[in-house]
Amino acid sequence: MHNYTLLERFLFLSPSFNFEKMKQEMDGKTVLITGASSGIGKEFAYLLADTTAHLILVARSEANMNAMKVDIEQSSARVTVFPADLRNEEERKELLTFLHQLTNGLDVVVSNAGISINRPIAQSLDRYHDFTRTKALNYFAPVQLLLSLIPMLARNNGQIINVSSINVLLFPIPYWAAYQASKTAFDTWLRSAEPELKVKNIYTTSIYLPLVRTPMIKPTIAYQSTSAMSPVHVAEMIGHALYTKRNVYKPWWLILGQWASVVFRSPLSFLVLKLVKKKERDRDHV
Repeated sequence: MHNYTLLERFLFLSPSFNFEKMKQEMDGKTVLITGASSGIGKEFAYLLADTTAHLILVARSEANMNAMKVDIEQSSARVTVFPADLRNEEERKELLTFLHQLTNGLDVVVSNAGISINRPIAQSLDRYHDFTRTKALNYFAPVQLLLSLIPMLARNNGQIINVSSINVLLFPIPYWAAYQASKTAFDTWLRSAEPELKVKNIYTTSIYLPLVRTPMIKPTIAYQSTSAMSPVHVAEMIGHALYTKRNVYKPWWLILGQWASVVFRSPLSFLVLKLVKKKERDRDHV
């Protein structure tokens, strides 16, 4: 499955995906996909190609999305490309203006756009922009979009799918402060809003992912040989959520990590401190 090793098949067990059930659910509906030009967003868009859904692709790379539009529209789905840098509030407003002009409104929002930064605090002292741009895309962008789109989604009994990370549920680790803080912020926002959204007949789904083999992990050399999920597999999990309305997806083994994060918090803190000290010593000797 998805060219996985035996270990990866074990680590990334998930419910079986039924395309026909997804197609029945999605035919004729309108779907917003952020971060659509590569990785998970791209694979999810292609997964919907043989439905009659209207896909609104949003990302910075217009050329990539235009190529996707040509490919996908050879099948039955319809595609609108909306290039935008969602870190920019004005461009978010332009996207919202477009979305509010849709004749049939919006049925599904797949909040997939994200940015990851792996950098020690010592190297971030003059890089406050690392935190503002990470927060802008991972937190402020989806919040601003959803605040405006909630009435549209409520009219259509819509669904919000948040592509998140297992890191937001685990013991925080060094060098990822900007990323983890921003992802945790939106995860907390959505879970806090969930009961209010449910009253409005809006479904929410949070997908907590381990490492996924997408362009975002390429800058981190250590990840190249680490077990990682296929973006095609994640796209199918999103597809599964569309017809099951399942609230949460997370690896079966995450419960062990969450338990360890609570029970062994002090030993984990000590271990992390030792690892950071070792890394700092190694860096000093380079």
